[in-house]
Amino acid sequence: MSSERLGIGFVGSGFNARFHIQSLTSVREIDVRGVWSPNEKNAASSAALARELDVGEARPYKSIRDMVADPAINALWLCGPNHARIANIEEIVAAIKSGAGTLRGLACEKPLARNLAEAKKVVDLVKSVGLSTGYLENQLFSPDITRGRELVWARGASLTGRPYLARAAEEHSGPHMPWFWQGSLQGGGVLNDMMCHSVEVVRHLLTKPGSPRSSIKPVRISAHIASLKWSRAKYAKQLSETMGKDVDYTKRPSEDFARATIEYESEEGEPLIGEVTTSWAFIGAGLRLSAELLGPEYSMSWNTLDSSLKLFFSREVKGKSGEDLVEKQNAEMGLMPVVAEEASVYGYSAENRHMARAFLSGEKPMLTFEDGLEVVKILMAAYMSAEQGRTLEFPPPGLEAFVPAVAKGTWKP
Repeated sequence: MSSERLGIGFVGSGFNARFHIQSLTSVREIDVRGVWSPNEKNAASSAALARELDVGEARPYKSIRDMVADPAINALWLCGPNHARIANIEEIVAAIKSGAGTLRGLACEKPLARNLAEAKKVVDLVKSVGLSTGYLENQLFSPDITRGRELVWARGASLTGRPYLARAAEEHSGPHMPWFWQGSLQGGGVLNDMMCHSVEVVRHLLTKPGSPRSSIKPVRISAHIASLKWSRAKYAKQLSETMGKDVDYTKRPSEDFARATIEYESEEGEPLIGEVTTSWAFIGAGLRLSAELLGPEYSMSWNTLDSSLKLFFSREVKGKSGEDLVEKQNAEMGLMPVVAEEASVYGYSAENRHMARAFLSGEKPMLTFEDGLEVVKILMAAYMSAEQGRTLEFPPPGLEAFVPAVAKGTWKP
């Protein structure tokens, strides 16, 4: 095995970037060399975290261009907010075209963009400099999803027929930062923020290992969105007090619940179904990721809150609130599941290892920006279906110019 390591820089320094940094303690192929953020204090803090965890001698950079130009940095991980995506990539591309430096790859967090027009622009910009890309979808790399898919297809599907129904869900009590709650900045609500995960999980589970993702084709989609909790007067006030006056769900709500049914067709013309559900209105121990795959004579299921480690704290154990047991933790007492290695369980460690190896070897990653583009197509079709209140043939006309009402601030629950 090669001892070569990939020097990476992070664009963005928030919760997601820090989660990636934490995951790298078990990834031997990566050194974190830099962090850039418009918030210099946050960039310095994330760089310090990388040094503290001994995953690289990271330092904060004054600009994205400076990271591109540094020969110690071979790839960038885009973890900034959705509304900054185009500007961030334009700076990277301009730096490369000016000869400021060379990169082996560019990895981008979900979703690739806020709508289809922006996603296509992202793909075209990166193609203009011939940069290898990786679409960061951690849940596909969860050890349980990886092993379960292998076994289902190797044993159940090979003997009794391919799976025909996949379900996936991501649910928690809401995002950490104000921009996530603002449709105009984020591109929508929970559908755009989290259904990107579930859409790719069901597509992955239904696709035969070794076959291209295009081997199953979406043919119809039906979706529904709602604001179940956060537009209620009590919670809208609470949300505004926590996230700031720019987040006002009495005037500009985003959906906190979304579901979609995606009808696929297999290579042989067989019907396949993907059911996806997402929520910012889930109150339980914390973040719950789940998936199921069903076939003629078998099934598999996954739920991150079915933890092997559980703790109990009586009502006499009173302390500060936090997220030391599970991400998006909602309580500090009672019987609590503990996700001991969240970065591994959620797939971040395996995802980053895979991307690093692909960029180092020059091989195509399992997921590229083209896959991110396909996910955005499905998300926008889901919004269109929800707005029209009917099932749509895929892809529906007008998709490229479509911007969800939630993103425009005109949606009324």
